[in-house]
Amino acid sequence: MDKCVENLVDNSEDNCVENKQDLASQVPQWIETWSKYVLTQYSTASHMHEDAYAQALELVQEILLATTQGDSCIAKQGKNTAILATLIANDQVAQTEVAPFVQDDEFVYLYRYWQLEQRLATQVLRLKQQAIQQVDVSAYDDLLSDEHQKKALVSAAKNAFNIITGGPGTGKTYTLARIIAVLHQAIPDIRIAMAAPTGKAAQRMGEALQNSLSDPKLHSFGLDQNLFNPMTLHRLLGLGNQHVPRFNLRQPLPYDVIVVDEASMLDLNLATMLFEAVPEHCRLILLGDANQLASVDVGSVLADLQHVELLKENRVNLLTTRRFSDDALIGKMARFIQQQKHQQLNEEQILQDFENEVVQATEIQNIVLQNDVQDVIQLEYLPEKITSAELESYNQKLSFGFQPYFETLKNYLSKDENSDEDIEEVVKAFDLYRILTAVRHGTLGLEQLNREMEKALFASLPTLSRQGDWYVGRPVMMTYNDYQLGLSNGDIGICFRHRQQADQFEVYFPSLNKWLPATRLPKSMQTAFVLTIHKSQGSEFTHTAVVLDAAATRLLSQELIYTAITRAKKVVSLLVDQQAFVQSLMISTRRMSGLVSKIK
Repeated sequence: MDKCVENLVDNSEDNCVENKQDLASQVPQWIETWSKYVLTQYSTASHMHEDAYAQALELVQEILLATTQGDSCIAKQGKNTAILATLIANDQVAQTEVAPFVQDDEFVYLYRYWQLEQRLATQVLRLKQQAIQQVDVSAYDDLLSDEHQKKALVSAAKNAFNIITGGPGTGKTYTLARIIAVLHQAIPDIRIAMAAPTGKAAQRMGEALQNSLSDPKLHSFGLDQNLFNPMTLHRLLGLGNQHVPRFNLRQPLPYDVIVVDEASMLDLNLATMLFEAVPEHCRLILLGDANQLASVDVGSVLADLQHVELLKENRVNLLTTRRFSDDALIGKMARFIQQQKHQQLNEEQILQDFENEVVQATEIQNIVLQNDVQDVIQLEYLPEKITSAELESYNQKLSFGFQPYFETLKNYLSKDENSDEDIEEVVKAFDLYRILTAVRHGTLGLEQLNREMEKALFASLPTLSRQGDWYVGRPVMMTYNDYQLGLSNGDIGICFRHRQQADQFEVYFPSLNKWLPATRLPKSMQTAFVLTIHKSQGSEFTHTAVVLDAAATRLLSQELIYTAITRAKKVVSLLVDQQAFVQSLMISTRRMSGLVSKIK
C-alpha cells in the first residue's frame, strides 16, 4: 500500500497544493479503493454498524488524502482512532511491529511516513552531536563583510550540521564559496560533494559557484574549480531503478563535506536517505529559501528544521539582498508577499496595497531584454470571460518573450554545420524567458499554452519541419526518473539536428551535458516552453511570465507566487485573474508534520 501511495503522490504535483477544504470533497478513486481494501483486513469490519463503518472509512481516507497534499500525517485531536484499533499501532508498538497506521501523542500517520520521520529525526540528532575537526576562522575576517554571512562561516567551521537560508540575492552561494575556501585551506585533501534535488538546480549551483570562486579574494586559496561538479541528489546517493540508494547507513558517502542547494525541495523520503548516508566526521550544509514551495512529494523538511529549537545554533538566515536594490520591484514584491503572512487584511485592501506599494495594474507590454534593462514588474488582470480575440492577444503577448530564442534557432538552421558555440547560443536564448503557470489544463493552462508557443515558433520559422512530436527547437522536460537513460524528473533538453545523421533529431540536456537520440526518449516527454511553478524550482530566467487564470484559484498560496516571481532576475509579467491573484497573496500553507516534535 505504501508503494502505491508513494507512486501516486510522485505523479500528482498539482494535488499537493490544493486547498484542503476542496480536496476533502474530492476523494480520488484510488483512495476510495485502498480505503475499502484496508478495511476488509479489519477483522470485524463486516460486523460493524453502518455508521461506525462510515466513520472508519472516512478516517482512513483522510489519512491517505493528507499524503496527496504533502502532509505526512493528520492531527489526532478530535479523531475516534479507537474505531481502527487493530489497524493503528501506537508509537511504542510501531518500533517493533508494522501496522498500516501509527498514532503518537499528536498525530496519526500512514506507517511509511511515521517511520521516515523517526529515521530522519534520529539522523538530525546524530549530526547535531557529530564530532568534526574544528577550524579557526579568525584569520579570515576580511573574506566577508555581512554579519550574517560571517556567522554562517563560523557555524560551518564548528558544526557538523549547518542550515543557511535566505531569499534571492542574499549571497548563499557567495558565502558558500568562502566557507569551502576556508575549509579547503584548513583541512588538506578535504573531499567535498555538491548536490541539488534536480539537474537544473545542480547546473545553476555549478554556474553560481564557479562565478563566486573566481573572486580575486579567493585566488590565494588555490582552489581548482574542477573539483566542484554539482550533481543531482539521486546521482550522489546512487539511486537506481528500485529507488534503493547505493550509499546508506551501512555504506556512507565518501566525503568530508556535503553541500545541498535548493534544500526547500527536499521531501521526507529523499532527506532521510541523504541524512542516513552522511558519514561520521562529515559536515552537511543545506542551502535554501524557506519561503519557497515545499517539495512536490510528502514533507517540508527545510521548513520543519527551521522550527526545531535544538537547531537554533545550526542555522543562519541571510537577510541582505544584493540582487535587488531597495527600490527594485521584484524584491519589493517578494517582501510584500512575506509581509502578508503576518497581516489579516481583506481582499480589497491587499490588492490596493499591492498596487500602491509594488505596481499598478495596466496591460502587459513587450519587453526587449537589453543588458541594461531595468527591474520590471507588469500586472494585467484577465477579464471574467475571455473572448477568442482576447485569448489570441494574450498568446501573442506571451510568445513575444521567446522571439530571441526563435531568432537564435533561425541562425542555427541557416548553417550547414553547427559549432558548440551555436548550440550554446540557442541554450542561452532559451533560458532568457519562461512562462510559468499553476494548472495544466484549460485555455491558459500548461498544455494549451505549450501548443500556442509551438504555433508561434512555426509561424516565426515557416521552413521548420517536424517528425511526429519532434522538431528543431522543441524544448522538452522529463517527467519521471529513468536511470537507464540517466535522466531525472524535471530535466530539460532542447531538440537539435542529429550531429551525424542530418535526417534525425537529437536532444541536448545542458544541465547534464548529455546528448540522446530523440528516438530513445519516452513519448511522455513534455514540451517545455511553459512549466508549472513547482517544476520551475531551481531555475532562473531573466524574464518570467506568470499566468494564473480563474482555474488556478484553489491551487494558489504565498509560497507558490513567491517561488514564481523569484525565478526572474529582471522582469516579471503577471497575467492573472484578479481573484486568483489575491488568493495567492493571502493564503499561506504549512504542511502537517510531526518531525519538529521528534527532534529534541
